[in-house]
Amino acid sequence: MSLNIIVMAKQVPDTRNVGKDAMKEDGTINRAALPAIFNPEDLNALEQALRLKDKYPGTKVTILTMGPARAAEIIREGMYRGADNGIVLSDRAFAGADTLATSYALATAVKKIGDFDLILGGRQAIDGDTAQTGPATASFLNIPQITLADSVDIQDGWVVCTRVLESRSERVRAKLPALVTVCKEINTPRYPTLPNIMKANRKPITVWAAADIDADTNETGMPGSPSSTKKVFEPEKRGTDTVYFIGSVEEMAAQLVDMLENERLI
Repeated sequence: MSLNIIVMAKQVPDTRNVGKDAMKEDGTINRAALPAIFNPEDLNALEQALRLKDKYPGTKVTILTMGPARAAEIIREGMYRGADNGIVLSDRAFAGADTLATSYALATAVKKIGDFDLILGGRQAIDGDTAQTGPATASFLNIPQITLADSVDIQDGWVVCTRVLESRSERVRAKLPALVTVCKEINTPRYPTLPNIMKANRKPITVWAAADIDADTNETGMPGSPSSTKKVFEPEKRGTDTVYFIGSVEEMAAQLVDMLENERLI
């Protein structure tokens, strides 16, 4: 058995360490001031695709992303890790897209790709944290979806996953073709290898504009986005006082209780 797997990935600003220089005067992210990285959970999705490729010889892994021309950097990085090829959706008509317009463009590109068995993506992107793009893409494609997966396998034409919820886990399956979004706990991404780097550097990266995928530009970019971000800001940091207790375990426990009572916390 071999599979055709599409990995949806995003190049994002590294918002894990956002400072004042990363904000514009209008309160939006100054992307030029932040390094651009492969969205972390999308790397987990890529790794899972590569593990399926290792398990099922003949499997093909294609990375699909949308963004400016520099987004091709994550396609190349993904190929260094073992992906077979990649496609960048890059067009001014895609600019300013919210999750709905992004999902429409990605789904339209998947339809152009045509032959696929499984779409994998990260649970969410660190620049938005909405976790909407995967499910919305599945909806546009009218295929089953599984979210929050921390295991993915293929059995007799079904994708079988474990989903991690707050108070329990679920074992679920969906008929292929299907879309699955994964959590970071699913795996540890592999490193690039020299043979893959050498092969990837000889491969072209496909770039599609809106016209190439027959996208309705009324549904892409800002015209197709019913929502917009008005302001992004870093929460105010609060100072904290450190209190040290000394004495035996019983004495320190009594001191802690006294402090909590004084603060009216108990």
